Amino acid sequence: MTGWHGKILWVNLTKGEIKKWEYPGLWARNYLGGRGLAARILWEYLPSGTDPLGPYNLLIMSVGSLTGHPLPSSGKLQISAKSPLTGGYGDGNIGTQASVELRKAGWDAIVFEGKSEKPVYLYIENGKAELYPADDLWGIDTFESERKLKEQHGRNLGVLQIGPAGERLVRFATVLSQEGRSGGRPGMGAVMGSKKLKAVVIKGTGGIPAVDLKELRKLGAQAFTDIRKSKAYDFWMRQGTMMTVQWAQEVSVLPTYNFTEGVFDEYKGIDGFMLEKLKVSQRGCPNCNMPCGNVVEDEEKEWSELDYENVAILGSNIGLGDLRKVATLNKIADKLGVDTIALGSVLAFATEASQKGLIDEKIEWGDYETYKQLARDIAYRKGLGALLSLGTRRMAEILGGNSIEFAIQVKGLEVSAYDCHAAPGMALAYGTSPIGAHHKDAWVISWEVQTNRWSYDRDKAAKVIELQRIRGGLFESFVACRLPWVEVGLSIDYYPKFLKAATGITYTWDDLYDVADRIYTLIRAIWIREYKTWGREMDMPPAKWFKRPTTKGPLAGSHLDYEKYNQLLNYYYEIRGWDRRGVPTRETLERLGLGFTIPALDRIVGLN
Repeated sequence: MTGWHGKILWVNLTKGEIKKWEYPGLWARNYLGGRGLAARILWEYLPSGTDPLGPYNLLIMSVGSLTGHPLPSSGKLQISAKSPLTGGYGDGNIGTQASVELRKAGWDAIVFEGKSEKPVYLYIENGKAELYPADDLWGIDTFESERKLKEQHGRNLGVLQIGPAGERLVRFATVLSQEGRSGGRPGMGAVMGSKKLKAVVIKGTGGIPAVDLKELRKLGAQAFTDIRKSKAYDFWMRQGTMMTVQWAQEVSVLPTYNFTEGVFDEYKGIDGFMLEKLKVSQRGCPNCNMPCGNVVEDEEKEWSELDYENVAILGSNIGLGDLRKVATLNKIADKLGVDTIALGSVLAFATEASQKGLIDEKIEWGDYETYKQLARDIAYRKGLGALLSLGTRRMAEILGGNSIEFAIQVKGLEVSAYDCHAAPGMALAYGTSPIGAHHKDAWVISWEVQTNRWSYDRDKAAKVIELQRIRGGLFESFVACRLPWVEVGLSIDYYPKFLKAATGITYTWDDLYDVADRIYTLIRAIWIREYKTWGREMDMPPAKWFKRPTTKGPLAGSHLDYEKYNQLLNYYYEIRGWDRRGVPTRETLERLGLGFTIPALDRIVGLN
């Protein structure tokens, strides 16, 4: 196994035991690392039916063969577990120095099992690891806890930690790093909190394995140069993903009033040009020369790192057109450790529920002071915040009525910031995302609005799968950021070359697509094993997009067509080699080398 360390740090928090595990070399070759490696571990070692917040859940922090090398935006780390928000497979990537340090320390992943009696944190320095008491860190926010840990262990290291939301098991608590980097939307922070694990501190001084390090550095230098020469580079450096606000407004996909509309009258108060006026700094992940983290001074005179997703969901989606106020809500989320997308979604859901008389509290769109208090109450699970901390799907189940129709989620995960009343391909991407509704796996909407946005044809399903293969199957397993390719046009053909130099293995694009399909199909198998029953309703987008047409903007009256969407889903299943229920066929499982899943899946749902 060259290009990977071949070693995983396995931590039993119940027993306080830390062991080294040398995992099978074929796992590295067939799953690459990151998401792929995590999915393979979860299938093998996660007991079926495990309580996501119980001691038998596994929390995995994993990197890939490209992580940490001098390559564009290679400073990413994957965090995976069974999700307490969705009940299925959950993960998220995070840009952090901890990813590079883990590679330099000699590990491909850390697996946590069990539960500590008292709060602890794990300190890793190269091949050594030790658990330390964290009583003095428990209860403080993520910014302060990172500062304290760096005072204790030095500044040249990586830190991953949770805030009060993770400690209190908020279902969409995330893991934070570097005062604004957040990962693990499906509740990875709550899993960490359930194990009484406050933080992971990593320091590495070793080398990162590569077959041809000279060639890898040469390729990386060329790629960094290509990024800077891109025609899109200068505008990207000015606005980053925030340029998307204006674009989303123009094409009627900007989520507004709990995804009721695709346009927002006050969008100029939160767009990229407003960001340029307010920007005070810029932040990026390790090995990045096109940083996406734009920092503004918020309404409380503190710094807050923004991007499109959190601004749209905490802005237009709740009727808030003031970027400084949006930044304050974002900063509260980062400090307390909650997912900004879910936060904006539950606030929007609560506002609509209030206006329909389903809750006693009176909330109006744009009610900044109420939203600010609710954000804190969610993290501490106080009052109405305790209900909101469960996520929109559970809230709808509790409130009843027709509230599930305006719970904007898929499989329990809140939809990220693209309204799909007039975007069936993006709706399919949300419906079939392997963690629930998330754009990171297939941001097809840009391609869709430039082609035939109203079509429900086979080509559109194929495009979703193509992007899922590249974005969700490969970048999430390399582990590296997709933005150099997506935003400034870095050639995707660099990546097989990077892999060859790092691992010595020649992967064709057909080989890489097989790896990606193997990962997606294995994750689907995990979902089926956990849910026991499975049907195509699990891949359906929110009912509001079908039942409640938009009323504003150039595309007023738009809505998804239920029958046509089902045909689109059929095309998707056919291309994937899954049956009409969305269950992989026996032939597909065998072709992808997933025969080990067949006995369990056949027993649970019966395979075709």
